[in-house]
Amino acid sequence: MSERTGMANQSTVMEFLLMGFSDTRDGQRLHFVMFLFIYLVALTGNWIIVSVVILNHHLHTPMHFFLVNLSLTDICYITTTVPKSMAISLTDSKIITFLGCVAQIFLIVTSAFSELSLLTIMAYDRYVAICHPLQYNLILNWNTCNQMVVTSWISCLLYSSLQTVITFQLNFCGPNMIGQFFCDIPQLQKISCSDTKVNEILIWIFGLLVGSFCIGFIFASYGYIISAVLKIPSVEGRSKAFSTCSPHLTVFSLFISAALFSYMRPKSLSFPTIDLFSAVLYTVMPPVLNPIIYSLRNKDIQAAVWKLTSTIKKKILT
Repeated sequence: MSERTGMANQSTVMEFLLMGFSDTRDGQRLHFVMFLFIYLVALTGNWIIVSVVILNHHLHTPMHFFLVNLSLTDICYITTTVPKSMAISLTDSKIITFLGCVAQIFLIVTSAFSELSLLTIMAYDRYVAICHPLQYNLILNWNTCNQMVVTSWISCLLYSSLQTVITFQLNFCGPNMIGQFFCDIPQLQKISCSDTKVNEILIWIFGLLVGSFCIGFIFASYGYIISAVLKIPSVEGRSKAFSTCSPHLTVFSLFISAALFSYMRPKSLSFPTIDLFSAVLYTVMPPVLNPIIYSLRNKDIQAAVWKLTSTIKKKILT
């Protein structure tokens, strides 16, 4: 009898309300303008990287191939959450359908896990480039690069499918207000009528397993990289080697710290303002900062962007 009641109650929740931002019109307008600016910056930066890599033959290297995949992931990542949030600000309708929420969870987990996977692969790329430069093209040939990216995407889709199924096996029979600007797994657990202990434990287990492997792999890679760089006799050579690694290490550090804080912190540190801030950090800021960091620190990207800009200016003037 209780199972039937639970199923009936769950079926009555056909939509959720996203309550992440202000209820006042002035606050909603400010939210719209800020998110519109952030979204345009993210789209522009990531599409510039994709474009310059595709248009410049000398950038057709494994490192830039992985960077293009990271940029495409970032575009998908920020598009999953920000446009819907902007639409809510304009229309003052906070509703997201049950299926829309399922789609958001699936795409967010896919994008986040893909980001982590690609950053881990890029650490391996830097390790091979610095520690085994003469064998770089042999180890990271195009077949290997394609296989690594495809494997990463398949793993991401499987993992996000599992997380989505686990999340929406919960019953939602009472309040349907989500204290976030998108459908977030911890927020859905808060409003569920079911016991969420198993779900919370599974998130911890998956987070520890995946996070430990990726962090451990990246730290091991950079341990070998630092050891190899310190053996380079010239200061200029050491500086060049470190400059190729610093953007990747910066991007990874920002992303993993924000994601771990959002999903792994204790409930005692869960407050609406902190939840909102941490969500912005790990879903919105990586797609904005990644192209900026790589553009500022990667001289090849800088030169390609400058060349593209000059070409566009000449075409406009003529």
